[in-house]
Amino acid sequence: MAKIIRKERLNPTVTRMDVEAPLIAKKAQPGQFIILRVDEKGERIPLTIADYDRAAGTVTIIFQKVGLTTELLDGLEAGDDILDFVGPLGTATEVEPDVKRVAVIGGGVGCAIAFPQAKALHARGVQVDVIAGFRSRDIVILEDEFKANCDRFYLTTDDGTYGEKGLVTDKLKSLIDGGASYDLVIAIGPIIMMKFVCKTTEPYGIKTLVSLNPIMIDGTGMCGGCRVSVGGQVKFACVDGPDFDGHQVDFDELMTRNGAYREREAETKQSHLCRLQQWKEGV
Repeated sequence: MAKIIRKERLNPTVTRMDVEAPLIAKKAQPGQFIILRVDEKGERIPLTIADYDRAAGTVTIIFQKVGLTTELLDGLEAGDDILDFVGPLGTATEVEPDVKRVAVIGGGVGCAIAFPQAKALHARGVQVDVIAGFRSRDIVILEDEFKANCDRFYLTTDDGTYGEKGLVTDKLKSLIDGGASYDLVIAIGPIIMMKFVCKTTEPYGIKTLVSLNPIMIDGTGMCGGCRVSVGGQVKFACVDGPDFDGHQVDFDELMTRNGAYREREAETKQSHLCRLQQWKEGV
């Protein structure tokens, strides 16, 4: 079991937890993830390692309440235990040593995955520009953390209620056209956002890494559920990724596969609500 050391609500649907996991904290690197199970009846879900503290032996996860497991997880408090907490899994982000300036782009809760990338590169002495995009002001997360771990921070909102009005791709293009010479762009967020970030950088020949989020079950390459097409080849996000060359990813196929169980998810929503109520009542 893994004990929750600290819990913090970042906005109405997003929660941060520091979890006691010294063996994972000892080896964790930016880009890797864990798989957890809340209780013995629960499903396994992957969550990216948002941060880690090797000295304290803790791993930070940030998650959005989108289904039964994340609802159950959000119901736990500091001092409670998570039944299974396994990692670090996946391949750590690899950035060439000669990279001098990077744009790290996060969209929504994807900013939780982008943060460790920005933090690690900034600590390495790389010039880091962060572009964080949200729908509106009320769901902004990690603003102060990003500002402390980058050289330039830009925040955009779709509705203009905070920062600059517009999309992250608009800001990225304006920076490139304005003379920003990026050796690398890292984009993490909704699939459609990553797709259009890649379309923005491709004409300029800027290498672009994306972190993919296909359906994942075991996290060890055995089930094949997380397969993605990259450069015309089948890759498995859990062992070959989750980072890939964005200019080689078949984003349309990824979006189709991620929506394969949408109808089934809708059908089971009521049973999920029943299970959630039973869990709250200790049944």
